[in-house]
This record gives sequence, C-alpha cells and structure tokens, in this order.
Amino acid sequence: MTSEQYLFDPSLIPASFQESLPAGYHIRPLSVLDYNRGVLEVLAVLTTVGPISKEEFATQFQYWKKQNDTYYVIVITDAKNQVMAIGSVIIERKLIHQCGLAGHIEDIAVASDQQGKKLGLHLINTLTNIAKTAGAYKVILDCSIENVGFYEKCGYKNVGAQMKLAF
Repeated sequence: MTSEQYLFDPSLIPASFQESLPAGYHIRPLSVLDYNRGVLEVLAVLTTVGPISKEEFATQFQYWKKQNDTYYVIVITDAKNQVMAIGSVIIERKLIHQCGLAGHIEDIAVASDQQGKKLGLHLINTLTNIAKTAGAYKVILDCSIENVGFYEKCGYKNVGAQMKLAF
C-alpha cells in the first residue's frame, strides 16, 4: 500500500476538530488521489468547474504543495473515503500590519445530499483555525447574500461590499 500524499501536514488539523464531526466522517488535507473520490463533483455544487484531467489536477496540486505555507485545501470524507465537502484558505502575505498575514476562505462546497449535516460549519471552523495558527491577523471571505446568515452563525460579520470585474 502506498502512502497518501497530502497537500499539507494533517497535524495542522487538531484532533478535536475530527472528533466533533458526525460519526463516519473524516476531515483532512486534500490528497492528489481525491481526483477519483468525487472532489470535482462536489465543487460543481458551488460553481462551474469545467473539464479537468487527472494530469491537470495533479499539476495544480503540486503547484499548491510547492507554495508550502499559502494554500490549505481540506476535505471531509465519508466512511468510504469519498469527498463530501471541500474548502480552502489562502494565506496572503501583506505589507500592511507589519508584513502581516491575511486568510481568504474560498470555495466552500458540500455535496447536495450531505447538506444539513453541519459539514460546512466544520469546514469553516477548521479553515479559520488553520489561518489563526498560521498567524493571520484576520480571515475574510466573499459570499452570496443568501449565505450571509450561514457565515454569521460561523462567527463572521458582514463588514462591506464585494466588487467584481469579470473577464
């Protein structure tokens, strides 16, 4: 049996976060093997993913892995190791706040048949903890108006407006 390659050290996720999940679920860093475990299908619940080959997925994974302290992508899997939820926090290195770090939570997605099990809450809490552990002075995220209530339940506050210029 080959050892699984994770995006980052799994010990960055405290055992207490694992223990708080519903029975049969596991939270861990993204693995290059998750391509075959439904990760792209879960992301498709959130937005357009487009066709991504196994090679493209592996290339993106390796790029993130080389950044070492920037990209943290986590998944929640079921007892069969199939991806049920995914989310990420990107750590931005800034000049302000004495070259401080800011966390950006992105791409929170839960499989349609898994919604209502608080998996999204577990993602947000874990990603927030990773950003705090990394030394971020803040964590921010963008969301649609209909999701504001969910993020407020996670402890986030609505503090502004999102602006967009799409290409």
